[in-house]
Amino acid sequence: MKALQFEQAVEAILKREKRYDPLAYLFLKESLDFTLKRASESNNGEPRHVSGKELCVGYRDLALEQFGPMAATLMHEWGVRESGDIGEMVFHLIDEQMFGKQDSDTKEDFAAAFDFDDAFVTPFQPKKNRQAATPEPEKALN
Repeated sequence: MKALQFEQAVEAILKREKRYDPLAYLFLKESLDFTLKRASESNNGEPRHVSGKELCVGYRDLALEQFGPMAATLMHEWGVRESGDIGEMVFHLIDEQMFGKQDSDTKEDFAAAFDFDDAFVTPFQPKKNRQAATPEPEKALN
């Protein structure tokens, strides 16, 4: 897939659908490449189709790797708030013939693949003190 063709496809999508930032589509393409490479490595070097859930997991993993604690902020700025949004963008790119699909692939494959807060917020929150603070013993008045 040539970069110019991909950029033109994103421009065409943005003319009819402005919900997601162009950078979200570019990151999605990077995520697909990342996920396909991972799938190939686990398949004795043979390329294979990845499921919607696999792509979502790759998207999550790459976002955490590249953006760390800023991943949640970037996703929010890009309009991506749940894994179903990844599926929406995938199908926009399928409509533009930038991504391929099998007959069994659906938008529902992406729904609830992971929880965004669990993935992008929780790992960066301070760990809660697991031991309850012990109250000081009362001092004797005598």
